[in-house]
Amino acid sequence: MEKKYPIQQVMDEQGNIINSSYEDQISEQLAINFYKHLIKIRIFDRKAISLQRQGRIGTYAPYEGQEASQVGSALALQPNDWMFPSYRDHGATMTFGHSLRNILLFWNGRNEGCVPPPNKKIFPPGIPIATQLPHAVGAAYAEKRRGTTNASIVYFGDGATSEGDFHEGLNIASVWNAPVVFFNQNNSYAISVPIEKQMKTKTIAQKALAYDIHSVRIDGNDIFAVYFYTKQALERARNNEGPTLIEAVTWRYGAHTTADDPTKYRNQAESELKRERDPITRIERFLQNMDWYSDSLKEEFENAAMEEVDQAIAEMEAFPKAIPEDMFRYVFEKPTWGIEDQKNELLSVLRGES
Repeated sequence: MEKKYPIQQVMDEQGNIINSSYEDQISEQLAINFYKHLIKIRIFDRKAISLQRQGRIGTYAPYEGQEASQVGSALALQPNDWMFPSYRDHGATMTFGHSLRNILLFWNGRNEGCVPPPNKKIFPPGIPIATQLPHAVGAAYAEKRRGTTNASIVYFGDGATSEGDFHEGLNIASVWNAPVVFFNQNNSYAISVPIEKQMKTKTIAQKALAYDIHSVRIDGNDIFAVYFYTKQALERARNNEGPTLIEAVTWRYGAHTTADDPTKYRNQAESELKRERDPITRIERFLQNMDWYSDSLKEEFENAAMEEVDQAIAEMEAFPKAIPEDMFRYVFEKPTWGIEDQKNELLSVLRGES
């Protein structure tokens, strides 16, 4: 199956274009824009980890190493498309236009963090694994019924493909011919479980066969491959050619979340070796090969990103603290006795009574 679903590349690890089919579509402006967004979301990610370590936000899910998958796919969207992220896809959401302040508010426990800008169709992050897939199909089908050309993209990890919602989502998308792109970021681990211990299939892309939908396996660290193959999948969706499953093979350098210790289950030396395939290093090499790179350009993007992130942090920290009982307030229309007991116990602890 790995031979049937080879990993598609446009740019190799040294920044050379190896697929001439896309060469004439790669402009300096496009590449520079990719580079700017990649730098921005990495700076945000590292800053967010620092904030968590300082106790200024709660548990955080880092994505360093997966930036090309998130930026390339998000930039392939049109403004009126839908985005359904998992808890690790804030790089994609900010690239698509989400508020950095609200993303930070989400990680600081405030409901406002789930609210996108009024002109963006960004679903709240899917915390339970794979639950956002059927939602993405429903939104896509609604757009189809309305007669628009808007599509949905939904993000999920390799572990999500072992959940029922994954199969239900692909099945109903196939039946309805829904304009949806299933974007899988395969970083080889579902928390601490390596992919070979959760599935027997050699690829995730092949799982589309059961539902008679199109699929492709791409190098998730090659931003050009991510962008062009996602754009093709979205065009297929808009043209009523059905859904697509994309398997973006990538790697996350750090922990599953800041509550996790990856050294317990993964060789971190191997992880550091993966930096040779780093998505930002790769596009820097491409820009250098094209004589489009300069240290001053990199510095400009870094300074602008740091300023934007610092501003978002200041705005987040100016908000009132999250209200702990809010987590119990919206579970049911009328709280059950069990929910009330849990709320009262928490408030008792916070008051120092137990």
